[in-house]
Amino acid sequence: MQIDIGIAEGDRKAIAEGLNRVLADTFALYLKTHSFHWNVTGPMFNTLHTMFMTQYTELWTALDEVAERIRALGYPAPGSFSQFSKLASIGEEQGVPKAQEMIRQLVEGHEAVARTARQVFPTAEQANDQPTADLLTQRLQIHEKTAWMLRSMLE
Repeated sequence: MQIDIGIAEGDRKAIAEGLNRVLADTFALYLKTHSFHWNVTGPMFNTLHTMFMTQYTELWTALDEVAERIRALGYPAPGSFSQFSKLASIGEEQGVPKAQEMIRQLVEGHEAVARTARQVFPTAEQANDQPTADLLTQRLQIHEKTAWMLRSMLE
């Protein structure tokens, strides 16, 4: 059935493609955060272990919200490692870095998702797509605040 929600098909496609990148970056950051939760050691273990769990849980919920918005726009959401690796701007961590390096990488990851979300925002705004603009605004607030909190631990 044809979609008629007041957003032109070309705009819906452009927004969905941007959200695909947000989804991929969010998934990459989720994996990294969850891995760091499992593998963190050192004097800040308990604090970081708990903080990382809170963060990866929030990211897991965000994955569903972003994917469902892509679906509402009429496009399939990417869902494989190969698709995510092509779309994500966040690289994998192959080893187990020290706690301070984990924090630094997560700051960079949250900033990367914020940059990706910010790139999609003008397209959603121009298409009068308030639900996507609202979702992106929420994601930006969370990623910028989380980056700030993590960054504060590095000082």
